[in-house]
Amino acid sequence: MKCRAAIVHGVGQDWSIEEIDVDPPQAGEVLVEWTHAGLCHSDEHLLTGDFDPPPEQKAMMGIETIFPMIGGHEGAGIVREVGPGVTQVAPGDHVSASFVPPCNNCRYCLTGRHSLCDQGAGTFLPGMITDGTSRHRLDGHEMLLMAKLGTFSEFSCVAECQVIKVSPDYPLPAVAVVSCGVATGYGSAVNRAEVRPGDTVVIVGIGGVGINAVQGAAAAGAKNIIAIDPVAFKQEQAQAFGATHSFGSMGEALPAIAEMTHGQFADSVIMTPGVLYGDMMNLGTKLVGKGGIIVTTAVSPVTQDSAEINLAEITLWAKEIRGTIFGSMSPHLDIPRLLSLYEAGQLKLDELVTQTYSLEDINVGYQAMRDGENLRGMIAHSPAT
Repeated sequence: MKCRAAIVHGVGQDWSIEEIDVDPPQAGEVLVEWTHAGLCHSDEHLLTGDFDPPPEQKAMMGIETIFPMIGGHEGAGIVREVGPGVTQVAPGDHVSASFVPPCNNCRYCLTGRHSLCDQGAGTFLPGMITDGTSRHRLDGHEMLLMAKLGTFSEFSCVAECQVIKVSPDYPLPAVAVVSCGVATGYGSAVNRAEVRPGDTVVIVGIGGVGINAVQGAAAAGAKNIIAIDPVAFKQEQAQAFGATHSFGSMGEALPAIAEMTHGQFADSVIMTPGVLYGDMMNLGTKLVGKGGIIVTTAVSPVTQDSAEINLAEITLWAKEIRGTIFGSMSPHLDIPRLLSLYEAGQLKLDELVTQTYSLEDINVGYQAMRDGENLRGMIAHSPAT
């Protein structure tokens, strides 16, 4: 079949809307009509080159380039066709995307760390998870898909493990935001920062992920939730989602945090800026007190190999620096759980979507993200005809 998709052809280029060919699903695969796709910053990293591996790494991966690529990894849609052997979903089912495709067989899945599943290592490699061959082509050439999902396409063929069946009663835009930004931010607070009742938590960067770290910290019972972002709109939104204080910079927040905690500083700091650079870690680690946890959630350029931290401070104050992907969640367990919190009125999802765009306006949406105007922009694909 033919459909439209947003494609990036190289670093520094805008998204291009083009017609692609999508083959029917093979064994263990499903064809999804994506109805909504979140404009996550992770896809922006393709345009800026943060995700573009250096030549030596590409050589190890056996590829020359990651371009052209169909974007989009946060999304919701409807299953239209299934291949042989598919048992978890059927045509007509509403599904959330899962950019972490758990195999349930590797050592990480078997020890409950599904977000680290070995299958995720092939994100920028050609072909399907199932058999390594391609189902998507542009002018006869095989295409790569962001996270092997490509939710910026009206349709894509994905592995069965990359979709999660959800109730048709949930609005599909809400299902879309849960699939990446909400789970990643919420889990960063609840799982990786281990926020407990009465804690002081700092969230640095209030975008689509950081705002949900605020929600996670609030749900965990934190006493002080400090949101840091230079954009006044985002500071205001953070307080609407549960933050108790907001500041424009880490430097501005430091003395205030010292005062409100009587010199103890924060129990945890969650780093969720648009791009995490090494020099940001210096103040980030100083915001947390003895025995505190610093969670690095935001993406750094793949070539960033240094960070400014005081090692004596880390050692003598027993501070921990922890990375996380997908908020250390288990997609097939936690996406339905988060949606149930939304259904119970305990998690804000509808309010996260600041603006909805057509696929043709994707570059307008990403410019709004860069300008700090959106918590989350959303693509609404036109219904199939």
